[in-house]
Amino acid sequence: MGTENTYTEQELVQGLKSRDQQIFGYLYDHYSPALYGVILKVLNDENSASDVLQEVFLKIWRSIDKYDTEKGRLFTWMLNIARNTAIDSLRSKGHKLEQKIQELTNDVYLQTSQLTVQPTVDHLGLSKVLEKLNKEQRTIIDLAYYKGCTQEEIARVLDIPLGTVKTRMRNAIIQLRNILKQL
Repeated sequence: MGTENTYTEQELVQGLKSRDQQIFGYLYDHYSPALYGVILKVLNDENSASDVLQEVFLKIWRSIDKYDTEKGRLFTWMLNIARNTAIDSLRSKGHKLEQKIQELTNDVYLQTSQLTVQPTVDHLGLSKVLEKLNKEQRTIIDLAYYKGCTQEEIARVLDIPLGTVKTRMRNAIIQLRNILKQL
């Protein structure tokens, strides 16, 4: 291609609106690293981030007519699309994970004769102790200690603020400590 073109924001918007593939290629080449970084920060998974990046550029291409120069810069608009698409992806995964967790949470408290981790937990009597916690605390303890989720991951999965997760975790641990002292 020889010399590289540079475009003003207005030229980029006009080029996208007129479906200029060269402009779109320029946009992808110059903005995808920044958008990928935002997506990766939200998802924390390179494969998913690459997939979401492709989805983001499709959304930009398809919805450029919705972009309003009065509301902000093109980059800010694209950044919001990237962030929101990544969050949507995370929530859909979170929803699926939450369903699995719900199934597993119910299974933890069932007595079975199969050889699994569950009899070890029952052998220690922890399932009876955990039953004394409220549902919110029990879910957070299950996610943190049995599923290995970080507090940030728990906040994303349950769609609650990180501070709420920390408070519930602290209260659950205090309550467990008190219950264990009474045994």
